[in-house]
Amino acid sequence: AIKSSPTMTDHQTLHTRLAQVGQEHLLKFWPELTSDERSALERDINELNLNEIKMYFDRATISMNENGIKLDDRLQPIPDDQILSITRTSEDKLNSYREEGLQQISNGRVAVLLMAGGQGTRLGFDQPKGMYDVGLQSRKTLFRIQAERILKLAQLAEELTGKRGHIVWYIMTSEHTKQPTLAYFEANNFFGLQEENVLLFEQGSLPCFDYDGRIILDEKHRVSRSPDGNGGIYRAMQVSGILDDMQQRGIRYLHAHSVDNILIKVADPVFIGFCVQEQADCAAKVVEKSSPNEAVGVVAIVDGKYQVVEYSEISAKTAEMRNSNGRLTFSAGNICNHFFSADFLQKIGSTYERELKLHVAKKKIPFVDNAGKRLTPDKPNGIKIEKFVFDVFEFAEKFVAMEVPRDEEFSALKNADAAGKDCPSTARADLHRLHRKYIENAGGMVHGDVCEIAPSVSYAGENLGPLVEGKSFSSPVYLRDSMQGHL
Repeated sequence: AIKSSPTMTDHQTLHTRLAQVGQEHLLKFWPELTSDERSALERDINELNLNEIKMYFDRATISMNENGIKLDDRLQPIPDDQILSITRTSEDKLNSYREEGLQQISNGRVAVLLMAGGQGTRLGFDQPKGMYDVGLQSRKTLFRIQAERILKLAQLAEELTGKRGHIVWYIMTSEHTKQPTLAYFEANNFFGLQEENVLLFEQGSLPCFDYDGRIILDEKHRVSRSPDGNGGIYRAMQVSGILDDMQQRGIRYLHAHSVDNILIKVADPVFIGFCVQEQADCAAKVVEKSSPNEAVGVVAIVDGKYQVVEYSEISAKTAEMRNSNGRLTFSAGNICNHFFSADFLQKIGSTYERELKLHVAKKKIPFVDNAGKRLTPDKPNGIKIEKFVFDVFEFAEKFVAMEVPRDEEFSALKNADAAGKDCPSTARADLHRLHRKYIENAGGMVHGDVCEIAPSVSYAGENLGPLVEGKSFSSPVYLRDSMQGHL
């Protein structure tokens, strides 16, 4: 049957449903709305899970009141036997992990879970951050670099095992980035990946509340919402059918990370191999904190469970503690780089997702005043709620961590160049420095600083010997496929 435009009875039903949860003010401008606006408002309200709303607000308020409680007395570092340091592990051991990982890739058991909901606003770029051109000689964007690394890995796995597997790429976007991301991939032919192995899905959102627990109206006919944080990935995977897709494809292991790390080893076979051999449900890559007051969360144990402890949750004294070897006691800096077994993700989706912590931020949230005018406040007037991806650690039966060298695996792109850190020029410099190191380790020489190696030539510095040994290169250096044979 054709759905008629909302009538009075619809208004009545809506009003009753909303009144039961104390949110009937959402309809206060109903008489003034056009039928299109009424439909939009009705859609917004129907997307709210009204039974959960009250619970969300109550849990959020509790977590807000717990903010500021320091965790020092309840904190322990990751035990040595649960953390593998790449720099302190033998080459043989690392190779056995790498082979395990490549074997799993050949068997089609590995997927990548990319968190790409963010826009490049802080970079002065109004597109999805993955489409940002960092200014490399190749002009490659973050999405392209990652796609090419995925392609290269499938090839390395095939060279090792003789079997061609592929890596499925699940990309979580937000409602604002989904369309442009898809259009960008289509325009670029999915960068050589098979279209059916690249799946986009959308992050959910949560309503914004005032301090009394009332949902804020963004316009007379729109509910104010904000993305539910990178921890929204678990519910989004369930709702959008990604968990089912994984099951159908026989995927067992996922490497999850955020889009903005230019050095990311996508689907890193060493990390995957390590986690598979350890039979981990869940794992994190960490980098050693650069100083006690570096504002990064650290992976630690609180009350016997793994979690990420934000810099603000511990005192300076605890942050400065050192072990007898001089290293920081709480040194495992979190870089949003995780491993999950598919089984663990299914458990999260079916059970634990509802128990995820809620993190609250007081924000200036535009709202509609009683006269129906949209105002932007000059001080915080409400709360935004989000979930964090790492808050599932505590549900893992087996959790491990891998400490990786920062200069090889972590350089985040968050700010415009004016900030001087985590910006395009630092990302570029970090990649140039690493690629120069790859050439030098393989017996070549590089004069000058600008140096880039296409992922199609080398994923992480392997197989460069024949290409560079005994040769000398002058900046700008750009190694790419077409150079083979006539360097």
